[in-house]
Amino acid sequence: MTPAVTARAVGKTYADGTRALAPVDLVIAAGEFVTLLGPSGCGKTTLLRIAAGLLAPSEGAMAWWGEPEPPGTGGARRLAMVFQAPTLMPWSRVLFNVRLPLDLAHVPRDEGTRTARAALAGVGLAGAEDKLPRELSGGMQMRVSIARALATSPSLLLMDEPFGALDEFTRHRLDADLAALWAERGLTVLFVTHSIQEAVFLSTRIIVMAAHPGRIIGDVAVTEPFPRSDAFRGTPAFAAHCSDLSQRVAAASAAPEAASAPARPAP
Repeated sequence: MTPAVTARAVGKTYADGTRALAPVDLVIAAGEFVTLLGPSGCGKTTLLRIAAGLLAPSEGAMAWWGEPEPPGTGGARRLAMVFQAPTLMPWSRVLFNVRLPLDLAHVPRDEGTRTARAALAGVGLAGAEDKLPRELSGGMQMRVSIARALATSPSLLLMDEPFGALDEFTRHRLDADLAALWAERGLTVLFVTHSIQEAVFLSTRIIVMAAHPGRIIGDVAVTEPFPRSDAFRGTPAFAAHCSDLSQRVAAASAAPEAASAPARPAP
């Protein structure tokens, strides 16, 4: 099966000479939940933005389902991105915020409204359509942002630390909701986080990155079965994964510059 995302020797050096990402290889199979984990400055967001088509690599090549351009709004496959902040329009009602990408894609208004309402219901926000963002909690605003991304029926969902600013209880609840949406919709997800526990709870694979320059130093499978309830967080398996990754991230923080680790081939 053709991988959803392929990065071959992809690197990024900015115009000021900053080498943000050494050449990396990464293959993500359709249906995987892959998390990029590592210290600040290790290139996680840079790699995510390249995978989203928002940033051009300085070297190497990307492919999405074997194609050299990221999927757009008109094809059978689409991608969507959720940023660290909800990035909602404060003057617009929740329904319009979620419907916005459909309006931009010239989806008929009635169809767009139905799709937006269904997306909000899917993240537990049925009944919030007429509220303004300021009337919602931080967790609810992030749910709106996720609903807006899901409204376009993406095949690939990219998320840049979307729950990092939330309290632990809200974060755990949204992690569980996201895992359920991933399984229900058959999404491919590329997720960025600083949280080892979040990475273990959500992921089928965790890519460990090191900084100076950003590079991949580890590719760890999390083979625990889904669905993963809150009880999973208290199991020996969860603790073992967290311990292993803590050591890997500590090593990444202290690691000297080295060649990128090869990515595991897609199954």
